[in-house]
Amino acid sequence: MKKVQLGNSDLTVSQIGLGCMSLGTNEKKAQEIIEAALEEGINYFDTADLYDFGQNEKIVGQALKNVRDDIILATKVGNRWNNSKDGWSWDPSKEYIKEAVKKSLHRLQTDYIDLYQLHGGTIDDPIEQTIEAFEELKAEGLIRYYGISSIRPNVIREYTKKSNIASVMMQYSMLDRRPEEEALPLLEQNGVSVVTRGSVAKGLLSDQFRNKLSEKGFLDYTHEELTEILPMLKEKLASSKSLEEVALQYNLAHPAVASVVTGASSVEQVVANARAVNHQQFTAEEITLIHKLTNANRYSEHR
Repeated sequence: MKKVQLGNSDLTVSQIGLGCMSLGTNEKKAQEIIEAALEEGINYFDTADLYDFGQNEKIVGQALKNVRDDIILATKVGNRWNNSKDGWSWDPSKEYIKEAVKKSLHRLQTDYIDLYQLHGGTIDDPIEQTIEAFEELKAEGLIRYYGISSIRPNVIREYTKKSNIASVMMQYSMLDRRPEEEALPLLEQNGVSVVTRGSVAKGLLSDQFRNKLSEKGFLDYTHEELTEILPMLKEKLASSKSLEEVALQYNLAHPAVASVVTGASSVEQVVANARAVNHQQFTAEEITLIHKLTNANRYSEHR
């Protein structure tokens, strides 16, 4: 599988990354999924200390410890479980980040994290303090690079301007084109890579879209609009391949995007996602058609 440089870092990540949140807590099954990902050439694994109260990091660390030097391990910080484990609070403070990283390193069974990401963020955060924490962790050798996971334009602008982030993880798909107007161009200009999630739009951009339709619609699409648009996308772009494949390739067609992080709850899903990126890429005409059929959504909040 093709590997792409992540921002201005020396990390090279596979164009498909494995989002580990959906692995579950069955260690044997998770191990099988991770091994399938490795066999398909995936080297980028993304978890978070929030997932399953840290159990996800333990499972991922155990499964990858024998290939640690060959893979890119990413995790996230900032969401702090309360004592009763029935909710969490947001804590982007320097003190908490530097405390939390040690626990993640222990659970992941590693001496360093390749990409440490802020798991959210608001414009009211102590951003300079958060950046200072990440920079100190880099200097201490506990992390190699850092990034943020955010869809807030004002937060993205601040970190792009003030920090040395390697990447921004954000939701992006054919049905959620909000990043295209400002976020993707800004990050591309500044040498920051985008790692995408939500590429299949909660299953709407899959061959099972009819079962995923909701009366609530999706973002600024009504239910009625989706019942018209989705069959057209399938007919015109995915007649000989899956709509999931089209969705993944659409993300990767943008030069700012380094990798698409996809979850998988089965080996078959991993294989299908991995092989989707090896097929023929989009033509300019297909991109134009997608833009004609879908909305150029825009971020309306957190300006």
